[in-house]
Parts: sequence; structure tokens; C-alpha cells
Amino acid sequence: MARHWTAMRGVLTVVLLASAIACGQSGRGDPNGPQEIVVSNYGVTVNGMPFAVAAALGYFEDEGAAVSGILSSSGGGSTVRNLLGGNLAYAETSLASVVAAAASGADLKIVSGNAHTVAEFYWLVMPDSPIVDLEDIEGKTLGFTNPRSTSQALNTLLLRRLGLDPDDVGTVNTGGFGPMLVALEQGAVDVAPVADPMYTQNKDKYRVLVAATDVLPALTNVVGVTTVDAADTRGDFIRAVIRARRRAVEFIYANPEEAAILIAPEYGLDVAVTQEILENLIAGGQASGTHYWGPGNILYEPMDAMIAAQRDVGAIAGAGRIDWSRLVDERFLPDDLADE
Repeated sequence: MARHWTAMRGVLTVVLLASAIACGQSGRGDPNGPQEIVVSNYGVTVNGMPFAVAAALGYFEDEGAAVSGILSSSGGGSTVRNLLGGNLAYAETSLASVVAAAASGADLKIVSGNAHTVAEFYWLVMPDSPIVDLEDIEGKTLGFTNPRSTSQALNTLLLRRLGLDPDDVGTVNTGGFGPMLVALEQGAVDVAPVADPMYTQNKDKYRVLVAATDVLPALTNVVGVTTVDAADTRGDFIRAVIRARRRAVEFIYANPEEAAILIAPEYGLDVAVTQEILENLIAGGQASGTHYWGPGNILYEPMDAMIAAQRDVGAIAGAGRIDWSRLVDERFLPDDLADE
């Protein structure tokens, strides 16, 4: 029987300020006591699912990480603020948010590569849409969630793969994936990029034009990150979190049915829907040759590819290749994962 450990859910979205932490939260940031970690959109998006498994199966405890709770935040920028303001030692967040924060002077270090593809994304059309092939999107309208978002970056990357420019289609900023589907149903957009779990929850109402893994290369979207101070003072905790997450990833791939039972309550999902999501992500990795959830290994080409896509939409400033040697710290990875 799996040991039950209830992590804090996505409804606990927080923006932590250092003064509030100092006054009101005991144990957070104490290198010798229980510590919280923060995961972007935990309980909402699929990137954080291994943490739910690690918590439920007691992997954090087994590996020596006294994780007292999993905080959720509403996105990459919020996660970075939570990490810095809360004096936390580990966060999972978008690569773009880490690069942007570091460029603004934040003392951050990438310590693990957590999601190596964007296999959770699908471009949807209505069942009766005249758009049958990807080439049919020229002159049509594509939705995206927000300016400088991952969905906007992936739209641009998709268009370029087709030999099209962003000006060859219309675009509509919908403000989120829920409103995106409403816009699709009402004809405000012709094609809607949507991520799981929203896609699988609603798949019977739409037709998949293309899945991300069918047309896009490996793209590192989510990484593990810490602060320079925590890297110097709480290395054992960081290593233990990475090991626990790795075990959870391996469990998901080996036992998707059992993993779905553990994940579903944390995400407020039906177990069958959760299992289908896991199986689709696993199959996408088998088809593309790159797993969605990585064990923590850092893949530099997929990181370069994601940064290039984010620059296309203005999420990352500047030009040229990122000097990863200044931003990445691989010393917390198990020996077999470092320097891959």
C-alpha cells in the first residue's frame, strides 16, 4: 500500500514575500528541518505530476528530503518569485522564466532538466472544420493564451516548420486554454493549441489537427532550479529531491495505471483520464525518441531550441547562444545523469 502524503494543491497559489516568510512560516528554508518546494502549476499542468507520485509513495522521505509541502504557483515568473522570496531550495519552473530572471540579475542555478518535450500540446479544430492538413492553416486564425507564452512560441515554431511566417495567419490572444476552447467553438479562432489535461478532458468535442510530438523537435520547457545560496548550503536536500523525482518518473513509465491512481486526487481528475494522459505522454516519447519527463538529465540542444522559440515572441531578450556554463550546475545530479 502506498504511503499517503497529501501535497498542497494548485488552489494554494501564492506570491511569497520575504518579510511575510520571516514572520509567519516556520521551517521553510531551514537546512536542518522540513522544507517546502514550489512547482509551477502543480495540480493543474502535467509537468508536476511526478512530484505527486514522489509524495504519495514516500520517495522524498526515503531519499532524505524532508519535503513538508508542494506549493503551486500560477506560472514561471511567480515560481521564481516564490523561490527567491520564500528562501526555498528547489523549484520546478519554465526554462524561459529562469533565463529571463537570471538576465535581470537573479542568482539562480538550473539543477535538473525535467521536461524535454512539449508532448502535452495539441492543435485542435472543430470536428466539421474544413482544415484537414497542416498546410490548410495558411490564412486562418490561430489562438494563443497570452503574449510571450509557450503557446505563442509553439505557434511560431509550427508556422516556420511549414515555411510560413506569423503574418500568414491571423492570431487571437484568448487569455487561457479555457477561453481558447470557447473561442474555437464560437469561430473566433480556427485552430487552438491546447495542453493536457484540458485536451484529454474535452477530446470528444474536437478534432486533433496535429500533436506537438508529430511536428516539433525536443524542447526543454521545464527545469529544476535553485538559488546560488541554497546551492551552497542545502545541496543534500536538492540532491534528494532530484533522486525522489527520478524514482517517481521511473514509476510512472513502468506503472501508468498505478501512477494515475496516485496523481488523480491531487489534480482533481478522473483516474481514467489521468491514465490516458500518462499513456499518451509515454507514447509520444517512444515516437519521438525523447521522453517527456526526464529523470533530471540536462539536454542542451533542446534548451537552445526552446530559447530560440521564446526569443521569436519576445519572451527572451538578446541574441546568441546562452552561456549555460554560467547558469547550469550539474553537481546535484546522480553521476550517471551528469554531463550527458
